[in-house]
Amino acid sequence: MLKTNICGVEFQNPLMLAAGIMGSNASSMNWILKSGAGGVVSKSFSLNPHPGYVNPTTVAVDGGIINAIGLSNPGVENFKEELKKIERKDNVVIASIYGATPDEFSTLVGEVQQYVDMIELNISCPHAMDGYGASIGQSCDLSHTIVSASKDASDVPIIAKLTPNVTDITEIAKTCEDAGADCLSLINTLGPGMKINIDVAKPVLSNKFGGMSGKAIKPIAIRNVYSVYEAVDIPLIGVGGIYTFEDVVEFIFAGARAVQIGTAIMDEGVEVFSRINEGLEKFMAEKGYGSIDEMVGIAHD
Repeated sequence: MLKTNICGVEFQNPLMLAAGIMGSNASSMNWILKSGAGGVVSKSFSLNPHPGYVNPTTVAVDGGIINAIGLSNPGVENFKEELKKIERKDNVVIASIYGATPDEFSTLVGEVQQYVDMIELNISCPHAMDGYGASIGQSCDLSHTIVSASKDASDVPIIAKLTPNVTDITEIAKTCEDAGADCLSLINTLGPGMKINIDVAKPVLSNKFGGMSGKAIKPIAIRNVYSVYEAVDIPLIGVGGIYTFEDVVEFIFAGARAVQIGTAIMDEGVEVFSRINEGLEKFMAEKGYGSIDEMVGIAHD
């Protein structure tokens, strides 16, 4: 009942680990998969090791968290060793990659595609250093170039992760589709935002600004999924503030075929996956839905 298919890749259920939370090593990703997720997305990684920002990198705010980790990662050679150790079986493994040039993205694709089922392009991080993240995803031309280069190098489906921090997300979505993206995930964190410590009169985060995630951004994510669903023909993955099965249903009704969960794990633990799956299956049975397919996009009817 809970199975969903995206670009020919079958998920046992529509829940995935979102990039950036517990996706740094195989042991934590295996734990997520054993806890009920249908798939995992790794932490975003690059060709070379990157230290990211110094602490503090995360701060809680009303409705969620603000983070500026700075895309810290050990580099592709080290990360490949982690990807090799993930227990794939019926699980879906997705690598999240980032770079500054088409060559960096296409090289990364070639390095990791044999170890994963799909690859997600992080072109949307709102607190990345110059040349990375949202500086790509806010430009139609840069998005097209990066997606096209990645797709040309790939034998597995390519997902482009979109930023909400644009004037019209449908323009970027259509550009990515035209460039060959097989799927879109949306949204990445909102912002950047900030929090100031009033006792010392200084920003809390070392980077001052960071991306907002959590419950507060869900209505924006739902609206973006809804709008993009009407603008493109490729499948969508919803991301942003998902804590309950009701949240998942909203995203599916808006047009998503699956969802990614991040901040909720920090608040409620890995048990969130099994709890949502149980609630979703019960909801579908009560409402007479026999599959996820029957539910996708029906809020548009």
